[in-house]
This record gives sequence, C-alpha cells and structure tokens, in this order.
Amino acid sequence: MRDIGTGWIQGVARSFACVALALLPLVAHAAEEDPWESVNRGIFRFNDTLDTYALKPLAQGYQAVTPQFLEDGIHNVFGNIGDVTNLVNNLLQGKVHDAGVDTSRLIFNTTFGLLGFFDVAKYMGLQKSDEDFGQTLGAWGVGSGPYVVLPLLGPSTLRDAPARIPDSFLNVYPYIDHVPTRNVTFAVDTIDTRASLLDAEKMISGDKYVFLRNAYLQNREFRVKDGDVEDDF
Repeated sequence: MRDIGTGWIQGVARSFACVALALLPLVAHAAEEDPWESVNRGIFRFNDTLDTYALKPLAQGYQAVTPQFLEDGIHNVFGNIGDVTNLVNNLLQGKVHDAGVDTSRLIFNTTFGLLGFFDVAKYMGLQKSDEDFGQTLGAWGVGSGPYVVLPLLGPSTLRDAPARIPDSFLNVYPYIDHVPTRNVTFAVDTIDTRASLLDAEKMISGDKYVFLRNAYLQNREFRVKDGDVEDDF
C-alpha cells in the first residue's frame, strides 16, 4: 500500500515537472518581451483607474445620449482624417496599390461623404487600411523591442512609442490654431475612440494586464506582417 502511495506521489510529481518544463519557454518569452513589467504594471494601474472613474463613464454617457447615426458619422469623420496617416505609411512601405485606395477614399469621402461623415468609399469597394509609422518601421525590419505601457496612452513597445511622433504631424491637431476648437475636437475624438472599445471589454478574462499585453503584441505582429504570421496557439 505504501509502495502504491509512493508511486502515485512520484507520478504526480513527474507530471508537474513535465508541465513546468513545458511552460518554461513561455515564461522566458514573456520575460523577454516584457522586461519592465513591474514598472509597466504601475503605469497600467494608473491608466486603468483613470479609465474606470473618468474616461469610461464619459464614453458610456456619450454612447447613451448620442443617436447611433450621429455616433457612426462622428467616428467616420475621424476615420477619414486617419486615412491621411494610412496613405503616407502605405507609400513609405511601398504599397502603391493600397496608397491609391487611401487616396480614393479621401477624395470620395471628403466630397460626396461630407467630410467623411458618410463612408461612401466603403460601398464602392474601397476598403480602409490601418497603417502607422510603427508598422512602417516594422516593415523596414525594425524589431518591436520590449513592451511598454505609456501614461494615458496605454500599450506600446520601444519601437511603436516614438513612432507616434511622426504620425502626430499627419493628424489635424497641430494645424488647428484655435485652442478651444483643438481641445474640443481632441476630447470628442478620445471619447469616441473609447466608446468604440466598450463592447471589446467583454472579451477580457484573467489577468487584465497580461490579457491586454498579449492582445496588443499579437495584434501588432499581425498588422506589421499583414496577417502573415504563424499560429502559436
């Protein structure tokens, strides 16, 4: 009986050892891509608290009082402005066809779509790109580097964080001289973006920090490689 009990314990121990050995590469990989986790978690908690008590309630209120057609139209207007960033980065990556689509979208949506309020280009088969300078650097062979969490701005990497600077000059805000107008436009853009993410929160499970980190890194790899990635799952 004693031998049976000892054998069972040894078997369980061997099983746990096998599982631990199998998980070691995953732990090492996580440590490699997030070496500043302790600092990142502190900034994440600050961002999450600010979002919970300020930004998220504003987004929920905005969504509650804004008619759906108006919310969609506002979202489309900011999306139309974002097509400028898509166009420039597609050119920098040598994606001439996609840059042509971006140009057509800008022309049709700005004119027939009333400054982009209506996404008429979508119904013409002109699909929207999603490019930024971080992806451009990735396409040029620059590695993502360690994961970082930016105050107020959220998930990023050592490559993507500074890449926000050139992209900012492709946005409308540096060229709005009237400060109140610039601030109101930025606030509406921020709240609209947050409102568009409310439904996505339902997918979050487990450790929120780890979930968002992994989701961000996998999404960035997918976008940099235009979907040509290996399924690690």
